[in-house]
Amino acid sequence: MPSANFSTSKVTLSRERMRAAGLRPVQFWVPDTRLASFAADVRMQCLLLKGEAHETEAIRFAEEAAGHIEGWK
Repeated sequence: MPSANFSTSKVTLSRERMRAAGLRPVQFWVPDTRLASFAADVRMQCLLLKGEAHETEAIRFAEEAAGHIEGWK
């Protein structure tokens, strides 16, 4: 079984290669979809936005953009 130091050095080398390629790490925090409250929260947010002019425009834009991507409908 590989040691923790081996795994750490692999990660370090990988990050160094990515930085050498001009990239940098970024961390994203996203909602935990496994929480029991997640679906209810999304539903409530959707209901609050329903009928809002800016939301209607955003949905129209997204649907139009998706139509330009091969295989999306």
